[in-house]
Amino acid sequence: MSMSVATEPSQEVAGQTVPDPTAARQTPWNLIVWNDPVNLMSYVSYVFQTYFGFSEAKADALMMQVHTEGRSVVTQGSKESVEQHVVAMHTYGLWATIERSGEDG
Repeated sequence: MSMSVATEPSQEVAGQTVPDPTAARQTPWNLIVWNDPVNLMSYVSYVFQTYFGFSEAKADALMMQVHTEGRSVVTQGSKESVEQHVVAMHTYGLWATIERSGEDG
């Protein structure tokens, strides 16, 4: 008996297994905030508290990760919601990008 292991939902079409087109929409996306030479650490923490509603402790921990590691996954969500967060971070003057969850090995 043979079994196949799929990495994402799929369906069989004309005898072949094809990826489910809705799977990409269901996959969580990460908001990555990057370290930059411009913004003060206190400002980055302030943005995380103000925009995301994080506690001071959580905002400071994420800010320190950005500062020491160069980047931090600040939040996850649907592609559309994370894209909105990227635009908001750019509005605040922070460097931010989006990536699929699981790609930040």
